[in-house]
Amino acid sequence: MQDTFICRQLGKSFTGDGIETHALSDINLTLDGGDFISIIGPSGSGKSTLLSLIGTLDRPTSGTLSYGDQAIHQLKSKELSDFRFENVGFIFQQFHLISTLTALENVMAPLFGRKVTYDKKERALSLLEKVGLADKAGSLPSQLSGGQQQRVAVARALVHEPKWLLVDEPTGNLDTETGEIIFSLLRTLNEEKGCGVLFVTHDPALAERADRKIEMRDGLIIEDRRLVRA
Repeated sequence: MQDTFICRQLGKSFTGDGIETHALSDINLTLDGGDFISIIGPSGSGKSTLLSLIGTLDRPTSGTLSYGDQAIHQLKSKELSDFRFENVGFIFQQFHLISTLTALENVMAPLFGRKVTYDKKERALSLLEKVGLADKAGSLPSQLSGGQQQRVAVARALVHEPKWLLVDEPTGNLDTETGEIIFSLLRTLNEEKGCGVLFVTHDPALAERADRKIEMRDGLIIEDRRLVRA
């Protein structure tokens, strides 16, 4: 239970031009620590919205979200920031690297202003080595390929050793070979570090390579099943 997300009747609505849109409705879900889970569904099905709520980047308009026995949907902004820092790493489809910072500095960015018990630069350099970019530590994002930028983003997400990695379209902007490298890296981290991975994808073949697949449509979960890996 300690590293488990629990969603109960979770909902998210948006209002624009006087019209209320239900992006998510009555989501009941338990995500166990250390699991490797895919979320699949067409555009507009609520996948990324659910990822944002679980990662506390956005707040639900109804229902509850807990982490273990902690009701995180009730936390204040500073408490949510601390919760994310300690427990969640994000990997975004658009990478979101800071253009004026080097690869090394981008990996260290989540640690700026934080007190930690380890050497920040040493940790960041070891992660760049893990993702095969030790020789690119001094490079700016504009000097890196898309796949290299994604690997910097992976290293950044891992810098404080989170319990969960939340990943939006991990291979969406990458060629097949580079996408396979990124996916294999996520699987390795899951197996070696026990880090939970929750990834959103449009790719049915990729979704089937998880341990568990959640399928969404129109803001609802229509299937949630364990997969048998070959």
